[in-house]
Amino acid sequence: MQKQEILAQKLAEAQLGGGEERIEKQHQKGKLTARERVHLLLDPGSFEEIGALVTHRTYDFDMQDQLFYGDGVVTGHGTIGGRLVYVFAQDFTVFGGALSETHAEKICKVMDMAVKTGAPLLGLNDSGGARIQEGVRSLGGYADIFYRNVRASGVIPQLSAIMGPCAGGAVYSPAMTDFTIMVEHTSYMFVTGPNVVKTVTNEEVSSEELGGASTHSTKSGVTHLTAANDVDCLNKLKTLLSYLPQNCKEKTADLPYHLGTEIREQLENLVPESANKPYDMRTVINGIIDEGSFFEIHENYADNIVVGFARLAGKSIGIVANQPMSLAGVLDVESSKKAARFTRTCDCFNVPLLVLVDVPGFLPGTDQEWSGIITNGAKLLYALSEATVPRITVITRKAYGGAYDVMNSKHIGADLNFAWPTAEIAVMGAKGASKIIFRREIEAAEDPAAKLAEKESDYAEKFANPYRAAQRGFIDEVILPKETRRKLIRGFAMLEGKVVERPQRKHGNIPL
Repeated sequence: MQKQEILAQKLAEAQLGGGEERIEKQHQKGKLTARERVHLLLDPGSFEEIGALVTHRTYDFDMQDQLFYGDGVVTGHGTIGGRLVYVFAQDFTVFGGALSETHAEKICKVMDMAVKTGAPLLGLNDSGGARIQEGVRSLGGYADIFYRNVRASGVIPQLSAIMGPCAGGAVYSPAMTDFTIMVEHTSYMFVTGPNVVKTVTNEEVSSEELGGASTHSTKSGVTHLTAANDVDCLNKLKTLLSYLPQNCKEKTADLPYHLGTEIREQLENLVPESANKPYDMRTVINGIIDEGSFFEIHENYADNIVVGFARLAGKSIGIVANQPMSLAGVLDVESSKKAARFTRTCDCFNVPLLVLVDVPGFLPGTDQEWSGIITNGAKLLYALSEATVPRITVITRKAYGGAYDVMNSKHIGADLNFAWPTAEIAVMGAKGASKIIFRREIEAAEDPAAKLAEKESDYAEKFANPYRAAQRGFIDEVILPKETRRKLIRGFAMLEGKVVERPQRKHGNIPL
């Protein structure tokens, strides 16, 4: 047989992976194969495979009789929308996608190349864990990947798709990447599976309940996005990538946009007259950004704060916004962590930040204090204070107490701070403040309730507005809601050349 024919035969065997029968079983579960995923993800004809003929080096437990080309993972590079990306896709049809020494070496090779060339890395995870026949060699392979995840963090975008099982040590690589997407009903993540949980705690739980997409998108916050199926997952990966640059030295490419008047009348009268009546901050967001461009992150987790990417006059921005529809928009442990993580991700990759504020304070109570609201709230404070990207704040209504400081105030380095006329910037609400300041006068009054109402009105007139803060320069301008988009477009354009020199140090010590 000629050399060309031998090569063609070996490549054909590599593309079959674990065999046609196993591929068919994969399809029956509603899942695509590793190669189908890669080809759907990348631009047609752009994929160049690396390591297609690699096999494992294990000869114990009769493993020498089970050699599959590629060793359970497809690796290589291609393009998405013409942009260079590196990708690995674990193949569940080969040893359940279990990670071996050579499997890990293939992944490490594309990770190293991604960092060298400054291009995003996309991991399609579908693995039962470490290959137990290899013992410590497979465990070492995981550690090699983890180390590279950390080295690449903040250098290139790292996106993880969980498209099947991801258990044990396998979960820590996606956890250290920038974003994680899980496919509903066919993927799960957990450190210890249901059988171990039952043995140790006597608790019966299914894989879906323990670590399914719904669990991690609502309860733990481990996954940033969920997808209905494999195709939806791959499309969301592409969309997410469109808001990010190739690496930390570049900026996200602008989309074509022609400026008009940019006045948005629908923002007028959006904030209710009653300070206690909620409204949907997503309506504000959609009234500011380019139509249909909002791509929300962590939508179902800590919904008292909204974070996500959007386009403003064709430019990519990140948005952090309190949500009055949930817990009145207060900051708590989960929302602080969610916003801090998103802030740091935007700062890593030169994505400007817009912060929309309507926050009555931090959530009180023993549960929050015992869960570390102090250190967790400090994470958001630290993340925003550290960020060097252009930062603009718009206060739509309440900005009370320490939460005013934390939500990108001028005092922690925000570049431009705007307020709507409905903004209330104070230590606390008028009623609570009046009860403290005028306590004796109220108690001595013939009608305490009437006196409280009088003092509350006086306090509100003095402090429940943005003008005192504007007099001190803490608010740069009080603007009409309909002018918000125009002001933001001009503001971010002005800040495009922003440069911040950080103090010389090894790194800061964020309160973890």
